[in-house]
Amino acid sequence: MRWLIPAAGLAALTGCNVSSEFLQRMEHQAKYEYYETSEFWPDGRAMRVPPAGTIPRERPVGNPGISTGRANGVAVNAIPLPVDKHLLELGQKKYNIVCSQCHGVLGDGNSVVAENMALRLPPSLLELADKPAGHFYTAINEGYGVMPSFSGELDTRERWAVVAYVRALQAARSTAGTQPVPQENR
Repeated sequence: MRWLIPAAGLAALTGCNVSSEFLQRMEHQAKYEYYETSEFWPDGRAMRVPPAGTIPRERPVGNPGISTGRANGVAVNAIPLPVDKHLLELGQKKYNIVCSQCHGVLGDGNSVVAENMALRLPPSLLELADKPAGHFYTAINEGYGVMPSFSGELDTRERWAVVAYVRALQAARSTAGTQPVPQENR
């Protein structure tokens, strides 16, 4: 019976504006809009200059061929990282997690998701072997057509690893039915 009074009080508070105002204080706090004047700062501006040495998240840092997949506005032809077994294994893992649902495990565009897409089917990555490596990196980084950007899911190295794995799928497809691939190239 003692719990009934506090429970009734909590139930009454859930319908009050008091609780929602308390929880939503940030929506109603004093703040400056862009380009407003401010009496707080000696220069009278509300907008501040970023601290020296900071870099906006959107700005490419370092070699643009690595961070954007483009050099001088053109997609890079080669993968700008050393391609080894570890990079390919990482690429396979990330491809299977992020890409295979639409592009298929083999990269051929055949998947359950593709079968149910109404707007546009995902392309076969195997048929795009003539595209430069930077094309695939840029598509992963920025999105392409209906495909969203996966830059939040894959970091720079992982994106290039996926590109390396796509290249391996393409190479395997181009050698299918011909001479066996030497063991060191598998």
